[in-house]
Amino acid sequence: MILRPRLEDVKAIGYYLGRIILALGLAMLVPIIIGMSAGEINPIFDFLIGAEISLVFGLILIKLCFVEKDLSWMQGMIVVSLSWLVAMLLGAIPLYLSGHWKSYLDACFDSMSGFATTGLVLAQDLDHLSYAHNFWRHLIMFLGGQGIVIVAISFFVRGASGAFRMYVGEARDERILPNVISTSRFIWLVSAVYFVLGTLSLSIVAMLNGIKPFNALFHGACIFMTAFDTGGFSPQSQSILYYHSLPFEIVTIVIMILGALNFRLHYHLWAGNRREIFKNIETRTFFATVLIIFGVVAFGLMQVGSYPKAALLFRKGFYQLISGHSGTGFMTIYAAQFANEWSQIALVGMICAMALGGAVCSTTGAIKMLRIGIVFKALKEDLKRIIMPERAVIIEKFHHIKETFVEDKIARSALLITLAYLGLYFLGTIVGMLFGHSFANALFESTSAAANVGLSCGITGVNMPAALKFTYIFQMWAGRLEFMSVFVLIGFIVAAIKGKK
Repeated sequence: MILRPRLEDVKAIGYYLGRIILALGLAMLVPIIIGMSAGEINPIFDFLIGAEISLVFGLILIKLCFVEKDLSWMQGMIVVSLSWLVAMLLGAIPLYLSGHWKSYLDACFDSMSGFATTGLVLAQDLDHLSYAHNFWRHLIMFLGGQGIVIVAISFFVRGASGAFRMYVGEARDERILPNVISTSRFIWLVSAVYFVLGTLSLSIVAMLNGIKPFNALFHGACIFMTAFDTGGFSPQSQSILYYHSLPFEIVTIVIMILGALNFRLHYHLWAGNRREIFKNIETRTFFATVLIIFGVVAFGLMQVGSYPKAALLFRKGFYQLISGHSGTGFMTIYAAQFANEWSQIALVGMICAMALGGAVCSTTGAIKMLRIGIVFKALKEDLKRIIMPERAVIIEKFHHIKETFVEDKIARSALLITLAYLGLYFLGTIVGMLFGHSFANALFESTSAAANVGLSCGITGVNMPAALKFTYIFQMWAGRLEFMSVFVLIGFIVAAIKGKK
């Protein structure tokens, strides 16, 4: 028998959701400062309106739903799943008011794409967008990469157990430090240090490339936020192709790889445990799949002779592969070139790279390397049981910070999430094919949305049907949260409708 949610549940959810909305409203003060420094009047009012709506809405929820109890597992999961939807709706307000989005739905699409670190874009005339609005696009991607709930846990949530339940609901089940609040703050520390170093590096390269100092610093900050958080937004419509700079591309490759690594691994590297990067199952799996898939992509590109020179193959082929595998979505080619210049084999390689993703507890989406490594180890164990004598004791283990045995529970969990992602990829593919797109192109775009990548073969655009926009929004949301909190929210809604008192 399904029980209907109690008023206490609704109040707890509303109270903590209000705190997250409050944090979002305060975050809008940053683009206001950017707008003031750039002398932009209208964008300042756009963000003042967005911030006022967010702060008022958040304060009302906190006041009406005030509770002192910690969150339960169900409540924590629902707060997480709802916070991303509310962040999308509120974050889209200043974007829509700018006039660069055809409809509020388009602004919501880009807002979800930003928070979910996807990078698919529906903005119009992006090259003439204000500094304030452009910075907001990249800032929400930076916040989304760390995690909306991570922001709230770091500064607005005090209850340790409730914080942990929200932390897990946001697809992070690894604590770096004993306390989840300390873990959240460490994640911000890592991001802040890399932000300074990455922004300086990109800014220097941009200035050497002829960009004026203020614009170089602005572009450096924006590109770093989306590279490290494996998002894919860029200040210009041509993405990384705009810079026409090999050093710029190399720096972004380094930042993308850093963003694809587990924050727990960053902690051990900072602590001096350099060997962990060579022993860890995630990094070993990541670099192995990069090499294998690049072999497939290179073979496919050489078949059609798209990039005959090694330098071109690196800048156009390998760059796209790292961008897709890390879940970033930066491009050094135009979207139409995927469909027109890449062979089907090369496209299949790119789809596989996007579908696999980076590390768990990182800023990437998709299936992730730890699960791929565990599934491979479980398969290896089963094969050994078939081949070896019945009396043989077969034990497989993997190294992920520490040595862990491949238990049925661990393998089953990894396989279930993998199957869920495959189902999500094919859901968007079917919808894309219903609107007349080929199987390969529909699968490419669907995988990019569901794996939170942002590469496009040309399907994503202002004129695509509203149903396809809603499909991709759902994929970006569900893919970023890795399903569990989404399923809990769906169950909560069903219980509220059909449950008994």
